[in-house]
Amino acid sequence: MNNSETIFLPHESAISHVTGEASYVSDIQLRNNLLWGQVYFSPVAHATIKSYELTEALKIDGIVDILDFTRIPGINQLNTHMHDEPCLAGDKVTFIGQAIFLIAAKDRETALKAAKKIHIEFEQLEAIFTIENAMAKRNNLAPSRRIETGNPDKALESSKYRLKGRLETGAQEHWYLETQSALCVPGENRNMTVFASTQNPSETQNVVAEVLGLQSNQVICEVKRMGGGFGGKETQANPIAVWAALLADATRQPVLMQLSRDEDQKITGKRHPFLSKYEIGFDENGIITAYIVDLHGNSGSSFDLSIPILERAMYHADNSYFIENMRVTGTMWKTNLPSNTAFRGFGGPQGMAVIENAIDSIARFLKKDAAEIRFKNFYQTQTKNLTHYGQLVNNNRLSRLWDQLIKSSDYFERRKEIEKFNHSNNLIKKGLALTPVKFGISFTTAFLNQAGALVLVYKDGSVMVNHGGTEMGQGLHTKILHIAAKELGISKDNIIISPTNTSKVPNSSATAASSGTDLNGMAVKDAIRTIKKRLKPLAIKMLSKMNPTVNTGRIIFKNDRIYSKSNPEISISFAELAKQAHLEQISLSATGYYGTPNIYFDREKGKGKPFHYYAFGMAVSEVELDILTGNTRIIRTDILHDAGKSIHPEIDKGQIMGAFMQGVGWCTTEVIRWDAKGNLLNCSPDTYKIPGIGDFPLNYKAELLKNANNPNAIHQSKAIGEPPFMLALSVWLAIKDAISSVADHTKEPDFSLPASKEVVLLSIKKLKESL
Repeated sequence: MNNSETIFLPHESAISHVTGEASYVSDIQLRNNLLWGQVYFSPVAHATIKSYELTEALKIDGIVDILDFTRIPGINQLNTHMHDEPCLAGDKVTFIGQAIFLIAAKDRETALKAAKKIHIEFEQLEAIFTIENAMAKRNNLAPSRRIETGNPDKALESSKYRLKGRLETGAQEHWYLETQSALCVPGENRNMTVFASTQNPSETQNVVAEVLGLQSNQVICEVKRMGGGFGGKETQANPIAVWAALLADATRQPVLMQLSRDEDQKITGKRHPFLSKYEIGFDENGIITAYIVDLHGNSGSSFDLSIPILERAMYHADNSYFIENMRVTGTMWKTNLPSNTAFRGFGGPQGMAVIENAIDSIARFLKKDAAEIRFKNFYQTQTKNLTHYGQLVNNNRLSRLWDQLIKSSDYFERRKEIEKFNHSNNLIKKGLALTPVKFGISFTTAFLNQAGALVLVYKDGSVMVNHGGTEMGQGLHTKILHIAAKELGISKDNIIISPTNTSKVPNSSATAASSGTDLNGMAVKDAIRTIKKRLKPLAIKMLSKMNPTVNTGRIIFKNDRIYSKSNPEISISFAELAKQAHLEQISLSATGYYGTPNIYFDREKGKGKPFHYYAFGMAVSEVELDILTGNTRIIRTDILHDAGKSIHPEIDKGQIMGAFMQGVGWCTTEVIRWDAKGNLLNCSPDTYKIPGIGDFPLNYKAELLKNANNPNAIHQSKAIGEPPFMLALSVWLAIKDAISSVADHTKEPDFSLPASKEVVLLSIKKLKESL
């Protein structure tokens, strides 16, 4: 336990999770005057509000108050930047699930009873739900974006071969275990404390303050932990916190608000559905000579994070491939659905899926193995290493990943075996695919790449670390604990990580973009460096007092001891040093700060360096397909991922395997359906299928690339949260490979994402009809 460099503790909340002691928002105990907050949601997608009547609802026993938009003391907006998202609808609603009234009641049942007594008259307006419909109506959210390199039109014209394609990628529900929740406690002078399940406590603080008409210093937001987030609580935790705060401010009583599972799925945004169209040029060897792709996303009813998501999709339209002549354009289209939002990968999966599908089509056209086409087009190290937006791909691991994974997965031997199997089996087909990922790490909004920390050393030598990141099960606090222990040279048992609190670390960025450890870890290191700088002169004094001949040239903090490198046998404990520092009036607390350097992008020119570094990974997946039922199962998946010098290998492997399975859900089973009026049809776990234990690969291997230290991040590590998600494209394309075998790989299957049973069976049907 004392060797902080080699002992890896379990997740810091692991025992609390399995015993049920872990506390979430709805577990916080308050005195008896706690009220339940309930929202009256719009039942129609697009309409003007002609009139409404609250009298009957207010008469119900146990109803304390009902608020409409006229009762908002500040600004009626949830988006502090664009101001295009009303907190409560006034004269118009723009999607089913939009908040119109807030109900404060003694309990949930009473609040729901009151909601049924609210009378409201709408005048229906024309609604838009699909990208195609929005395009026809020219209802774009913002002007199109474009990034271009080389001369794609000329190169495409002169290419030996050309293919055109279209790909639809679907929405995805976050399905975090803890639904959107907030508990707001009013204080004196209208101050407000917000306990929220949010990935972005500083933004939640700011939005609550703005809607209440307060300054930010009058609102404190605290996050102990979340029961999952996946991007769905980056911006969309704000409304719940604001609604609860409005009711708490109006009633002067604490208010708890927690959405039911059905409510959560109905009113929150999803991963953006995309419709992408492309044309690709290539030669007889499969080398890509030109690529032109148009990405169209469904933003839903407001901006939210749609434009940054679109930009990341455009940045990742190349995935892992050098394309000398390329143009990517992107447009977000406004519809009357709940505003779509951040989701693990943040547009990267939608951009990557198109190029991976295109390469798969090239291979089928040339009658070659798609893996070989991928390998030929990989970014290189000395040349062919510049992206379409002008950033060098440094520390490229693709070739190393390829060499190791091709061997460890027995890729080419299994390819031969699968070909034999498919030729001798008519009803069961197998498919195999290898896909890589190159994922840029940083917020693409440059100023967000910053973090703060506050480290407190107590005079008994125990330590409390405060930082701006939030824990949602991903192990951020555990990694920060390891970083702090290593930097201080003390046991992890003597350190705790405090709940994230805006009164301790202000102006934090969201825990998102896979950068939580990178940013907050560096901020914690900076704070500890300050404390050690103060303590070293005292340590020298104390060591010299013990032995005047001690060489104090370099002081080491390690294994709970402080000593000179030249005289390790003479040491003091960290607790002794802390106690003496207090006696000698030396400050034992410090703030830390980190801002990622050299991040920039010129949106007019479409060039720059939006990422601090890249994370790489590669996966090989094999599937088995029943062509009569469309049922698929994953036989085997081999993953090799570049996590740099991992701070915590077990947590990183868990993130890899979990992200991959969430990606499998997006690629296969997670179909979201709306009816013609914009009602979500599958809003509960009985109708919306996330992967279960039976969907795991029968043989599942995930390994970290060794000797891949990253000089650009804390302790030479790499971000891990999002990049493995896209490796699930290997499953999607393995299914396509199995379908293709029905026509002996002579025809291009009609394919989309997710590859649901319906998609699979229709694809097989069309293939057979074409023979």
